[in-house]
Amino acid sequence: MSIRGLHHAQITIPRGSEDEARAFYVDLLGLKEIPKPEVLQGRGGFWLRVGTQQVHVGVEGDVDRTRTKAHLAYSVDDLDTLRERLTCAGYNIDADVPLPGMTRCELRDPFGNRIELVEPGDDCA
Repeated sequence: MSIRGLHHAQITIPRGSEDEARAFYVDLLGLKEIPKPEVLQGRGGFWLRVGTQQVHVGVEGDVDRTRTKAHLAYSVDDLDTLRERLTCAGYNIDADVPLPGMTRCELRDPFGNRIELVEPGDDCA
């Protein structure tokens, strides 16, 4: 027996905010929505494809998402352009602690979920 990889990770949003979440994750970040199985559609939320993995966006009430360090880190190929797009859309982008071989930053989605954006390379910002 062995674990072969990560199939999906889940984040949560407030109940009834799926349209706002799609505007952020699909329209602004450019992630692809994939069909959620019919037997789970009544629970709300939606699913996204990120490379070969999935992000499941579920609904959960009364959670202060701003109080946690828990996050997903997305690997990107043009961090400067994405950072500019997010800044123009009104999001605060914070520089993160530099790590060798990557440039990275972080922000919070409209619901307080922490997001890290990472671009492999030689520079750190």
